[in-house]
Amino acid sequence: MLTSKQRAYLRSLANSLDPIFQVGKGGISEEMCNQIGNALEARELIKARVLDNSGYTAREAADVIAEQIGADVVAVLGLKFVLYKESKKHKRIEL
Repeated sequence: MLTSKQRAYLRSLANSLDPIFQVGKGGISEEMCNQIGNALEARELIKARVLDNSGYTAREAADVIAEQIGADVVAVLGLKFVLYKESKKHKRIEL
């Protein structure tokens, strides 16, 4: 669980990130969650986007993915969301 100061710090780091995943009409699959989990292990902080035809809002998609992979939702901004999970091998971000 992140504190508000940690969340604000992570949001500031995420400003410069581009979305690397898209949730589309295929929805959220186990394969997608595995890929996002691997990306979080390598980067710790990622931004993703929800397409209009997905059937999910950004908040719903972020909550579902975060619950499945054990990550924290940092921010939800329009159609984009930011996830954080502390890396076990490649720790880069100090909170």
